Amino acid sequence: MNKICDICQKEGKYKCPTCLIFYCSVTCCRKHRENKCEVLKRDEKEEDKNELIVKKRKLESTESDTVPEERLELLKSSEDVNKLLGNSHLRNLLVVIDKSENAEEVMQKAMQEPIFVEFADACLKVVEPEVEEDA
Repeated sequence: MNKICDICQKEGKYKCPTCLIFYCSVTCCRKHRENKCEVLKRDEKEEDKNELIVKKRKLESTESDTVPEERLELLKSSEDVNKLLGNSHLRNLLVVIDKSENAEEVMQKAMQEPIFVEFADACLKVVEPEVEEDA
């Protein structure tokens, strides 16, 4: 998959750790940073609105698409998850997703990062372990 520099439209092989756009060179990186690339902070009203949306979604969701609290607690003791969290790039990606106004879109971009995919797989392995079938 070819990645295109968001600044000059040439092939881009570097990614901004804050907003995850691609760029091809130091020059394009500097141009990008001139625009004060940063994760946008939400205001308090927006945070309150988002909390209400999350609560509403929790009420609307079915048990089949939610993870019980006790399964989530297992993530704390997962060696694989904790080992992956030792990677500063992964931690930065998680912060960017958490602070993003459009977390779903940012997460889709993060899914192009092998370390993020490995982290997601490790989390799923803990909260949704495969059930072994009897032969």
